[in-house]
Amino acid sequence: MQDPRISPISIDIQRAAGIARFGWADGHETTYDAITLRWLCPCAYCRGEAGMPGWLDSNPTLTPAQVTLTDVALVGTYAIQCTWGDGHASGFHTFMLLREMCPCATCVADRERRHADHAAGTASPEAARHWHGGSGQ
Repeated sequence: MQDPRISPISIDIQRAAGIARFGWADGHETTYDAITLRWLCPCAYCRGEAGMPGWLDSNPTLTPAQVTLTDVALVGTYAIQCTWGDGHASGFHTFMLLREMCPCATCVADRERRHADHAAGTASPEAARHWHGGSGQ
């Protein structure tokens, strides 16, 4: 059975408004604007590969076309593929990534707490793992 925290039960993409909303099986909701979603692009061009930085690592100024969401497709049962106004479409935003990087205040505070606990060495071995890291068994 898939983790309900990364199992969307609804996906609402509003291309004209540049909004992507995800309702998760555990009841949480995540909303991304198109700019944030583009900055999360996980493809090799944007994120880099083989030790080389990606294009987004150069902190570019994004053009309107680069943050215009023109299409979104499901990739199996694990991701979405965004197509942007500049034609870029090689990134698969996994549901795990979309949930882990949820921009809501609760999720941001939880990430900050987990990072602080990890940096201070106060996290238990179970808590030190990302919440999506499996059952621990």
